[in-house]
Amino acid sequence: MKSFLIVLACVLSQTLAVAQVDTTQRVAPNRKNSPEQQQKPYVILISADGFRYDYADKYQAKNLLALREQGVQAESMVPAFPTKTFPNHYSIVTGLYPAHHGLVNNYFYDPQRKESYSMRERSKVEDGRWYGGTPLWVLAEQQQMLSASFFWVGSEAPIQGILPTYHYQYSEVMPMEKRIQTVVDWLNLPEERRPHLITFYLPEVDHAGHRYGPDAPETKQAVQELDTHMKQLTDAVATTGLPVNFIFVSDHGMLHIDTENTLPLPAAIDTAKFMVSGGGMVVELHAKNKKAIRSTYRQLKEEATKYQVYRKKNMPRHLRYGKKDDRYGRIGDILLLSDAPKVFHFSSRKPSPGTHGYDACQVKEMHATFYAWGPAFRKGVKVPTFENVEVYPLIAKLLGLTFDHKIDGKGKLLKEVL
Repeated sequence: MKSFLIVLACVLSQTLAVAQVDTTQRVAPNRKNSPEQQQKPYVILISADGFRYDYADKYQAKNLLALREQGVQAESMVPAFPTKTFPNHYSIVTGLYPAHHGLVNNYFYDPQRKESYSMRERSKVEDGRWYGGTPLWVLAEQQQMLSASFFWVGSEAPIQGILPTYHYQYSEVMPMEKRIQTVVDWLNLPEERRPHLITFYLPEVDHAGHRYGPDAPETKQAVQELDTHMKQLTDAVATTGLPVNFIFVSDHGMLHIDTENTLPLPAAIDTAKFMVSGGGMVVELHAKNKKAIRSTYRQLKEEATKYQVYRKKNMPRHLRYGKKDDRYGRIGDILLLSDAPKVFHFSSRKPSPGTHGYDACQVKEMHATFYAWGPAFRKGVKVPTFENVEVYPLIAKLLGLTFDHKIDGKGKLLKEVL
């Protein structure tokens, strides 16, 4: 009887936890597409988190392979540094590098605010003051074009005071069938209330890659399940008869790391003098007293093994993560970058076998995926590798949205793919 009660308590607690997840659709009131915007095409931007550039071929994702043949595929897409989820999802929808839009990592410290951002803290995730740039949904709403989002980074915060017309609080309990049906329901709304930009985020492949590594059968299964969902989504959207363009991307790749010989926090770092932020591939040191920077930097340079040491002012230029790029003052005074496949690890628990975050110019496994198909795209085209900040001007062009603010994307894709 006692064991039965324990099991019952566990089941009830899990049920309660699920019940507490908010799956209510949030709808901004009193918004309509302008008559001009009602004539525009439709874009569904899909991100499969952690879907490495070679996964579709490696694991024979037959539906994605067929869809990309109907449109455009890139050899790969280069994520911004650091190759983490939050910075890169936000780079894709702002056209800005992380140091330019302010979301410099999944977790980071802001010396000006004397506060840390965490992707796991709802109060931070929903605080629009952390987010710079103009996300695509904000650009659309400013021009009286409605937008909708399923879980995209930044879509839960009022950025410049604006949320997507339709959005959800992030959760992983909603069945895929319901998510797909919601997209179809959005597209079946009356023209004045129908979103023309939909952002759609899928985390499952990233979860498998972290937990089991990029070469594991579980990761293959996650890729193939996602592939099935893509067919379900495209078939369901086709029933609407609308001119919908699909862009399928990922934020970064995945690498099997050395889990046995991890890097500890170097002895030269005095935590009384520095705030330590990050871990894994990038450790950032924020000096509490700037006088401590030079001596600590020198000592770290002398001791460094299996990692590189930089001051913010001498970071490699191609990373766009140094002093000149640090618009929000959120990058550390000293940075430690581990050499692949090494990671910094400060816990007694063994790290998961798969991860990401390295310089994509040095580690090809960090490269992401880009496929696009639909009435606006050329067919059977393969383009060379490009940076993910190029997606923003591409979608703006597709939707006929204008902007005069400066971005890092140069519009290089437009002539090649449209």
